[in-house]
Amino acid sequence: MSIRNIHPIALDVIQKEHEHLSIVLQGMLHFVRAIHSGAASPDLKLFRAMLYYIIEYPERVHHPKEDQILFAKIKERTHQLDSELDALSEQHSKGELLAHRLQDALLRYEFEGAEAFAHLHALVEQYAHFYFAHMRAEDERIIPVAKQVLNDADWRIVDAAFFENQQRLDQAGQRYKYDLLFETICSIAPI
Repeated sequence: MSIRNIHPIALDVIQKEHEHLSIVLQGMLHFVRAIHSGAASPDLKLFRAMLYYIIEYPERVHHPKEDQILFAKIKERTHQLDSELDALSEQHSKGELLAHRLQDALLRYEFEGAEAFAHLHALVEQYAHFYFAHMRAEDERIIPVAKQVLNDADWRIVDAAFFENQQRLDQAGQRYKYDLLFETICSIAPI
């Protein structure tokens, strides 16, 4: 077991991002379940905002950090998680494909109406189940092993890469855009 003298900031970033993604997923589930139960149809603008968030943030910000930085560093220290890390990286690609299918299903629902809703509903439930299981695997299996096998020097490298990523986002105004989008979703979503 590795003895650490520092608290890995990267883990705080991942935890916060997982919390935000969970909130957005819950909002998407609430949206389709409300329609399914016969409640007044929520504003499609809200669903589009949530869909935009899950397409943009995980695929462009969250997953690359995990794949290229954290997962790679874990693989340098141990091979006990190689197959799980490979599977999670494949899920990152699958998640992007599923999110685009959701986007297509939303468009169909907007233009075809009620007859296209069942497909949208099923895809949202599938995506949420998939993504919650994915985050749970990272939180319950990968992070504990990372805490065991990565040493202070490893965490400094991981933290520096996460910090550099945050700086790039800040310089491009992207982190503000994502934070504002998340705040907008939270302010109008009945979560």
